[in-house]
Amino acid sequence: MIMVAVGTFAATGLTQLVLGGIQTFILDDTQWKSSSLAFAVTLGTWVSGMTSPFMGRLADRHGPRILMPLGAVIAATSFFILSRSTSIWHFYLAYIFGRGFSNPMLVGVVPRTAVVNFFRRRRNLALAMNSMFRPLGGSVNIQFISMVTLSSGWRVAYFILGIFALVISIPLGFAMRRRPEDLGLEPDGLIVETRSSNNPKHEGKLSPRQGFHESEEISWTTQEAIRAPAFWIVGIIAVLSLISSATLGFSMVPYLKDATGMSTVQAAGILSFSTVLSISNIAWGYLADRYTPKRMLMIALSMTIVLVVYLLLLDSFKEALLFGLMWGLVTGTVGVLEQMLLAQYFGRKSYGSISGLLSPIQMLALGTGPILGAGIRDLTGSYDQLFTGLIGLYVVALLLLIKVRTPVKYEGILS
Repeated sequence: MIMVAVGTFAATGLTQLVLGGIQTFILDDTQWKSSSLAFAVTLGTWVSGMTSPFMGRLADRHGPRILMPLGAVIAATSFFILSRSTSIWHFYLAYIFGRGFSNPMLVGVVPRTAVVNFFRRRRNLALAMNSMFRPLGGSVNIQFISMVTLSSGWRVAYFILGIFALVISIPLGFAMRRRPEDLGLEPDGLIVETRSSNNPKHEGKLSPRQGFHESEEISWTTQEAIRAPAFWIVGIIAVLSLISSATLGFSMVPYLKDATGMSTVQAAGILSFSTVLSISNIAWGYLADRYTPKRMLMIALSMTIVLVVYLLLLDSFKEALLFGLMWGLVTGTVGVLEQMLLAQYFGRKSYGSISGLLSPIQMLALGTGPILGAGIRDLTGSYDQLFTGLIGLYVVALLLLIKVRTPVKYEGILS
């Protein structure tokens, strides 16, 4: 988990969150248009989604030991080019290539597959911890790039990140493994008994106190999963949630300014505060292990609906601060709970391939959110219709979640 966190930190320098937070430094220096950077973010996000199914299959076959170091080298190359870019097409080339390939290798499907393979009893907690690394790493990177920019310029900051990404590629190659069996372990770090002097019949088995054996978890192939209605229902829920959260995140600062009269700095501070609160995912993961991911996702979606309604009604700084607190505790967990649901329904052997299949439409939804929010706001002149529509999307997602049932696989028949 430590190396996954380090790899994620390096790649977050290329995420939408970080570029959004530091874009003013770049625009002031280059005189490029803000829309140009926004388009680079959208293209990078979409390319990341298109490469994820391929990366998911590679993660199932070969694991993260090759893919994550390669992702770090790609990120380093991107940072180096960004630090020397003198025209917008240089920036586009470096950013889209870096985000499109390093994101699934270091942030998305590859490290997530490793987590699913190495954990079972506490899998949801481990996935929740993994989901924190991206927003926390992004927040740290925003502060780091900002401080270096004030003293030496944003190009120097990117160059330093490039050195860091290049250096960590070496320990990533040594530390990462495909599955715990490669280390002579079972999921959750349990030791396989290879010899028993008292009873030879126990050779190669786990004692009851050691936990679950691999045979107890049913794993689906990709072809089996895509024939199960539950797979597509979870995918639709993920898309509806991502469109809504991406739209809200992009529209949050200007809306809070209009609704409460606060400054841009104050509104941005509330958004940053919400992002840092992704640490609450640990609690959601713990509860998902106890009460199932589906139940916790139902609670999270229900709370999200209530919070968006509250957002439409707030009109003071204190109310906005309360919203930011609650929003941070809830919104970041919806995506990771959906991944927990996939792991619970379809097992670990083909998790990378199965999860990767949903990435293109998820990344399309993520990239569409900002454009959708800005377009509806410009057409209507108000956020009321936009947020009302998003409430409707969350309600549909909740109803679909209530309807979905655990898929059953037996004797080649799916139900």
